[in-house]
Amino acid sequence: MGHIMHSKALRCRSARVSSLHCLGPSGCGKSTALNCIAGLLATTGGGVYIDEKRIDTLKPEDRGFGMVFQNYALFPHMSVRENVGFGLKMRGTPKSEIRKRVDEAIGMVRLNGQEEKLPGQLSGGQQQRVAIARAIVIEPPLVLMDEPLSNLDAKLRLEMRAEIRRIHNQLGSTTIYVTHDQDEALSLADRIVVLRDGEIRQVGVPSDLYERPDHLDVAEFMGYRNRLPGKVTAIDGERATISIGGSLIAGIARVPLAIGQDVVLAARPDDVATGPASPAALQAKVETIEYRGRDFVGTANMSDGHNLVFHASAHAELGSAVSLTVDPNRALIFPA
Repeated sequence: MGHIMHSKALRCRSARVSSLHCLGPSGCGKSTALNCIAGLLATTGGGVYIDEKRIDTLKPEDRGFGMVFQNYALFPHMSVRENVGFGLKMRGTPKSEIRKRVDEAIGMVRLNGQEEKLPGQLSGGQQQRVAIARAIVIEPPLVLMDEPLSNLDAKLRLEMRAEIRRIHNQLGSTTIYVTHDQDEALSLADRIVVLRDGEIRQVGVPSDLYERPDHLDVAEFMGYRNRLPGKVTAIDGERATISIGGSLIAGIARVPLAIGQDVVLAARPDDVATGPASPAALQAKVETIEYRGRDFVGTANMSDGHNLVFHASAHAELGSAVSLTVDPNRALIFPA
């Protein structure tokens, strides 16, 4: 299968210390973009520039970037110390300097006391720390991370997420990080690039993408799981009211709309709740109830076949009829 990225420029100008996350579903082109930057994949058009300097003509080893792979890519026959210092050794760094910088990197990732162990003697989280130490020990101008947490269990992912943020802040370098996990991107990134089908859909700070996605597909990826078709019946500034199954639902229009226009309402489950029957409520029948520890999430089916995921109460019963209200200050409306 070929690697396809549409020829669109991605320019990110920010402070020296920044973390840019490429976010998107599988096959959207995020790893392809990262590999082009790293030099592991040749570009067929355009160019790759860092600080106004073109680098896609350079070999990967001449670009000087640190890279953390999904599978860690550690040498199994080398100790932690040898793995971390490998890049410095290949660069001809003096032994005394290698030892000093390796000790600093190992301390930064909190692996003191593990220096002589082999990768097979370490946990997954420890192996990931070794990979990060190896990437940062060369003091690169740019660190590239390709879904580095995807092979870890949920608990380790949360722990390593905090560690990566700490290391990034302490190191003061620029990081480009590829992930399909929106929670990862929201918690770690200074800026997020959302990709879909090889195209950049939106670039912005995490809060902008979470609260004000520009496109329906970006909204879907940022947790707006409910998507209901409707028709615009009223417009008041940035607010619009639409008809959905005979109910009148209000929300925020993300682009200028017209009366009678076909649209899609997008809402997060937490912004849909049970309430009294009214013209502004959607009627549905409860199909599933999921307990999440701190609360309940339900799925309800409307008479037109559309499903709604909503914030449920502990008393919700399967098969019962419910009236669901959508928070008009949180729901978004996009052109169909």
